[in-house]
Amino acid sequence: MNPTIELLKSHRSIRKFTDQKIPPELLRELIRAGQCAASSNHVQAYSVIHVIDRENRRRIAELAGGQDYIAECADFLVFCADMRRSTDAAERAGAQVTRGMTEQLLVATIDASLMAQNVAIAAESEGLGLCYIGGIRNNPAEVSEILRLPEHVYPVFGMCLGYPDQTPEIKPRLPVEAILRQDYYANARDEELVAGFDRTMNEYYRVRTGGNKDTTWSEQLKPLFTAKLRPHMREFLRKCGFEMK
Repeated sequence: MNPTIELLKSHRSIRKFTDQKIPPELLRELIRAGQCAASSNHVQAYSVIHVIDRENRRRIAELAGGQDYIAECADFLVFCADMRRSTDAAERAGAQVTRGMTEQLLVATIDASLMAQNVAIAAESEGLGLCYIGGIRNNPAEVSEILRLPEHVYPVFGMCLGYPDQTPEIKPRLPVEAILRQDYYANARDEELVAGFDRTMNEYYRVRTGGNKDTTWSEQLKPLFTAKLRPHMREFLRKCGFEMK
């Protein structure tokens, strides 16, 4: 395999970091690499908030579920879906702009995600570790207030960046056969493939925790689908100006 594929396959979440700082010029290059990701119609519907203020980072860590590494990592970024800049630009150019469309929400969210993944890959290529923080969406209104996000902008997720102080195992993924369909959606083997993956994950959890965690992938999914996950997001997005029209 070539080095790029090997790098991608070596990804793991890092939650413990050394005290080493990331040079500002390197961080800027990571963002620049992120900007080179594909973007729908070149809209570039994202903004990245580099949270430097220590008190703000501590508050965000609490709002995200008590994830202390948000406050402890070298740098913390919040990737935002941003339809404000582009719609304002189109309006200044003379367009009768329509805002709040569902497609605009999708475009901005996808753009921000693609951009962030480019940043992640660039960071790992420089020996940095990272952890995505979806817990930003636990209390998105409060996080938005801290970051002073305007209408038509919302925080999609955060990213902790720093030099790793741990080397966790690479978490297994589903077999390719479980996700790669040919010509049409056929799931006749899903039960068999998931059962095999459950055994793989059970072994991974037991080894990683010294036998203290005896569960499977399917078991881990149960709480995600037995309750409404972040039901506040629909109303929050509506208040952000994404009316899903």
